[in-house]
Order: sequence, then C-alpha cells, then structure tokens
Amino acid sequence: MRTSRLQLLAAAGVAVASLALTACQDGTGTRDEGASASQPVASAPSGASSQAPEESPSGSGGNGSTANGSGGSGGDASGSGDSGSKGSSAGTSDGSEDAPATFNPCNGANTSVTAAPVSRPVNHMLITVKNTGAQNCDLTYYPVLRFDEMQWVPQPIEDSKPQAVVTLGPGESAYAGVVLSAADGSGSGGATGKKLTVGFQARTPNSDGGPAAIPSLPAKGVYYDSSLTVTYWQSSMDDALAY
Repeated sequence: MRTSRLQLLAAAGVAVASLALTACQDGTGTRDEGASASQPVASAPSGASSQAPEESPSGSGGNGSTANGSGGSGGDASGSGDSGSKGSSAGTSDGSEDAPATFNPCNGANTSVTAAPVSRPVNHMLITVKNTGAQNCDLTYYPVLRFDEMQWVPQPIEDSKPQAVVTLGPGESAYAGVVLSAADGSGSGGATGKKLTVGFQARTPNSDGGPAAIPSLPAKGVYYDSSLTVTYWQSSMDDALAY
C-alpha cells in the first residue's frame, strides 16, 4: 500500500509537470511576454508620430533651406542677398565715406584744348577743354595762361570761383573765359600774342597738374594788355563768358 501511494504521488507530479509544460508551450505565455517586451517599441513610433507634425515643418524647412542654400534658387537668393548687401555696404563705405576721393587732373595729356576769341563780349576769348580720356578728370582752380615769353601770370577773376571742382566725364567739356584787354582802353603794355600755353593745376593752388596744352591761335595773333584776366573753370560756356 505504501508503495502504491508513492507511485500515485509520483504519477500526479508527472501529470502536473506535463500540464505546466503544456501551458508554457500553448503560445499564450509567449504572446503575453511579447506584448510586454514590445510595449516600449510600440510607444516609440507613437511618440515619434506625435512629434512629427511639430518637427516636420521645421525639419523640412530647415532641410529645404539647407538644400536650397547648397544649390537651390532659394538658397541662392538668400546668399546673394547677404553678399549683395555686404558688397553694397562695403562699396558705399569704401567708395564714398572711408576712402579718399580719387583725384585725376585734367591736363594736356588727357584733353583737347582750343582757344578762340569771341565777338561778344568784346575783347574776350574762350578756352574749351574736352576730356579725351576713358576716365573722369578734374579741373581745379583756373588755367594758368602764358602768351609767348611773357614774364607775368594773368590773375583770376575771384567772382567766378565755382562752389566745387569741375569734373569731366569722357567726352565732356569745360570752359574758361579770358578778358584780353580793357574795353575802355585803360589797359597798358599791349602786345600781340602768337603762342598760348595753358597750364593746369593740381589739388593745391599753383601746383603742377601735369602737361600743359598749346592750343592754336588765329594767324594774326591775339591782342592783350595789362587787363588780362581769366575765370575759374566753369561747367557752362555762358558762365565762362559772363565776366
């Protein structure tokens, strides 16, 4: 009897073990453990999905901007805007504020010069300077005149002094009027000039502005006396002959 009871208990233990093994292999336990293990994985896509609408515009905008910045039209426009603004600012600063103005004197090397007596006003002559160069040039003060071998320099008419230096672009002209002699005959030391030398000044009064010009005069020459004076350089012919 004792042996049979032990055998029954042993058989019962085997049966319980078999049932437990069967329960573990029926798939239910596997699904439960799988759901528990996969829960963080499932929540991660859910979390990513909930952030996507917030990040997507920013992300796509950032990526689009970066892509465009590398080669797209949007980036080029942005890039050109920045560089253009800087370039413009630098150009303005360098060209007109910080850097000194470029001075290029007009003289006999970059201009053509003519000198011709005029009928009105009487006893006047007009000097015309035309810029024949490819760059702007500046006419400062007044022309320094010398007839033949004269030993004195005609003085300027101070009332004709302009407010600014006359600058000539390529092909543009400026003028100076010359009072040759006194209309009332009050001048002295009259002479007839056969050759005229027109000198140019630089930045400071009486400084050398470069090569002089020797314009042609009428064959009979030009009469002048001690009243000989000259205007400052003018932008218009009328202003040059107004004195």
